Amino acid sequence: MSNTKKMNIGILGTGHIGKTLARKLAEAGHDVKVANSRGPETIEADVLAYGARAVSTAQAVEDVDAVILSIPLNRIPTIAPLIANLPAETVVIDTSNYYPHRDDKIDAIKAGQVESLWVAQQLGRPIAKAWNAIGSGSFATKGKPAGSPDRIALPVAADRENDRSVAMALVEDTGLDAFDAGTLADSWRQQPGTPCYCTDLTREQMAAALASADASRSPKRRDLAVAVMQERLGDATTNPDADFGVRLSRAIYM
Repeated sequence: MSNTKKMNIGILGTGHIGKTLARKLAEAGHDVKVANSRGPETIEADVLAYGARAVSTAQAVEDVDAVILSIPLNRIPTIAPLIANLPAETVVIDTSNYYPHRDDKIDAIKAGQVESLWVAQQLGRPIAKAWNAIGSGSFATKGKPAGSPDRIALPVAADRENDRSVAMALVEDTGLDAFDAGTLADSWRQQPGTPCYCTDLTREQMAAALASADASRSPKRRDLAVAVMQERLGDATTNPDADFGVRLSRAIYM
């Protein structure tokens, strides 16, 4: 059970990260609703194993304290009308990353706009950025109780203090140390290709990793890692197992 006040949470997306979010946040004692674009009847039973409820996308964002977006970045504009109706105080947390081979070309990001600022712009409201910098395999299997040795840390970025505090508390509830990574403008330091991205660092290692990020090199490193994964796995959608993914990310990004 979480030490965080029980929250009502809506999750949009049941992919690699979204399904683990639903399981872990429900297991931590939160009231979790989860939805995907294909309808609640398509959500697998294991996603609901700890009490999360399968609902429609409209129902997922009704009467909740926080909404977590776990969908491909290029689909963010399609859910903007849904998010536009949320009260200003609702915390919206985005987990997405930009991958050109999957998300098509987004000129603003390709020209250097920080990914989370692009998301906030599409939604027309502040967001927090979290759970974007961990591989799905590590997220599903490597969570530990607070205080455990070598607990994995995750960077969390936000511009509003309440967004930051809620996102960090929920990250802790998923078995990870939350690390305050600053504002959304700074969140390029946790984008794909940076030293903290999918490298399973601890809280003690996180500050140096964020500080050593290189904005000019991270897109090249991201694309290099994707090419290696595609060669090994045979397609652009299968995620690597946790050990291989972390070894590859550390070799290329750090």
